[in-house]
Amino acid sequence: MLQTQLTMREFPREELFGKVAMVRFDSNILLRRECDKKNQSVYNATYTIKYLHEAGANVILVSDWNMNTPEFHIESVADFVSEVLQIQVVPLHGSSFNKLSKTNGLEKENILLLENLSNIKEEVANSLEFARVLSSGVDIFVNDSFSNSHKVLASTVGVTRFCYVCIAGFHFEERLCLLKNLAEESRKPYVAILGGGNLYDKAASFQFLASRCQGFVFVGMMSFQVMHALGVSVPRNLVDHKAFNEALDIVRLARDRNVQILYPKDFWCRKKCDPTQLQVFPSHEISDGWVPVDLGPASLEEICSMLTNCKKIIWIGPVKFTDSSKYTYGASKLTRILEQLSQNSCEITVVGTMASKLVRQEKSSLSLINMVENASVLWEFLKGRKLPGVMAVDRGYPFEINWNSIYSDPAQSLVVDIGSGNGLFLLEMARRKQDLNFLGLEINEKLVLRCLDSIHQFGIKNGYFIATNATSTFHSIVSSYPGELVLVSIQCPNPDFNKPEHRWRMLQRSLIEAVVDLLAPNGKIFLQSDVEAVAIRMKEQFFRYGKGKLDLEHGQSEWLEENPFGVRSDWERHVLERGAPMYRMMFTKSSDIRKV
Repeated sequence: MLQTQLTMREFPREELFGKVAMVRFDSNILLRRECDKKNQSVYNATYTIKYLHEAGANVILVSDWNMNTPEFHIESVADFVSEVLQIQVVPLHGSSFNKLSKTNGLEKENILLLENLSNIKEEVANSLEFARVLSSGVDIFVNDSFSNSHKVLASTVGVTRFCYVCIAGFHFEERLCLLKNLAEESRKPYVAILGGGNLYDKAASFQFLASRCQGFVFVGMMSFQVMHALGVSVPRNLVDHKAFNEALDIVRLARDRNVQILYPKDFWCRKKCDPTQLQVFPSHEISDGWVPVDLGPASLEEICSMLTNCKKIIWIGPVKFTDSSKYTYGASKLTRILEQLSQNSCEITVVGTMASKLVRQEKSSLSLINMVENASVLWEFLKGRKLPGVMAVDRGYPFEINWNSIYSDPAQSLVVDIGSGNGLFLLEMARRKQDLNFLGLEINEKLVLRCLDSIHQFGIKNGYFIATNATSTFHSIVSSYPGELVLVSIQCPNPDFNKPEHRWRMLQRSLIEAVVDLLAPNGKIFLQSDVEAVAIRMKEQFFRYGKGKLDLEHGQSEWLEENPFGVRSDWERHVLERGAPMYRMMFTKSSDIRKV
């Protein structure tokens, strides 16, 4: 359900120096009025920015925030973040660092803040043109806004198409680990406390929960739908008839999986004609003219009894109902119950703004109870849906690759072409070399779809293409292949870029090390470019980060005159047709490790 991303702690720190790094931060964390630096989320969010800054990266911050609040104009936000970070943050009026940096006398030691993304329609529409402008001049994208992971935004998804490295920040990584932990079943009994309303939209989540939990505790408006499905008498105005079938399915699912269901046995109710009058009623005998506002004492006692021996608890959604009362304290009492359980090694995760706020009031809870403020992200995760913001950080996902369905013989040795473009080189190689399997990794999804159409059209059984940013996903994709990796080629990286000096940016240390690690002994690396400076840089980079395992084939001292495969890529043909030279080299991986 969740994938492995390239994270800040995994990315070589020295690769950050001098790079332009754009951080998509979470305004709900860093711009909170009561911004507590001891809070784990705040600490991780600030650490992401400070880590980049201290590593020598040129840091740009971008986010969205409430425009209706005067103190949240860009200058005020910059001052606020400066205070939190204890580093000068400079506001920039615009959404392109590349243009602004040329017109402003910007100090490299400062952190920059781009314009507020709120109410920019291109942001919500994930406009690729806006994403291109937003990421213009950026080398590394760092997503640290996990609360937006369920959305498709230009600043979280679109920009990953234009940045050569996409990394999960420390806060993002910590939130992701928390969600992964929710899927673990090692600690039992595991109970889910489920509040709020809108059961109809959340019903799909119960397949996930029922496969892991031993108990469901229903509170809030959701409880009335489950009670109705169980045959308990419920006031008609509290029943959501649209959700009746879903509630029945949940009851059947729980019974099939032997999951205990607990619903409120009594409620504090408010008299409609006199809001100051409160009375406790059994859940099946709520009198006319009275409205439930909170859990009753018997309900809280039963919940406490059920939770006493739990080793793992997740609480999602508010306890109170549509009508509430300031004179009842069911949610606070539940919070205190959980706080006591957390002291006894019970692993607790609280989800939702209201529940998290209550937990924060228990100061001793902060280090013992995990909190996820945005419940929408969690509900999407529980439904089994892939989170776009998570997928975008690792564009290879890396999804579960069924190599048996891709290749007729997945045991054959593998050839990988990084930046395969329109696939002409790889498709022709696959036709000529039936004893090898070929894989193209290309960031342009439209080109990949065309290549896959060609694979299908010509019945090629030993070739395949994946739309991904190979810089961050090469290792995760290729490491799962059952056969040997015998050849990797990188040919004319980014020929469409207007500035040749930008063409080397794909070759980061992380990619080179991944290639060298996975390449079989005596495996080959073929590099070529039509720009000599790019070819020289590629050669230097592979020697520098090749871990002492690479040699130029046959003691090669000059560029190779001919393409050793006899198969040319489309760009190579274009270059040769105009009479320009190609600069080629071939490395061989030895099994002997030498000191560099």
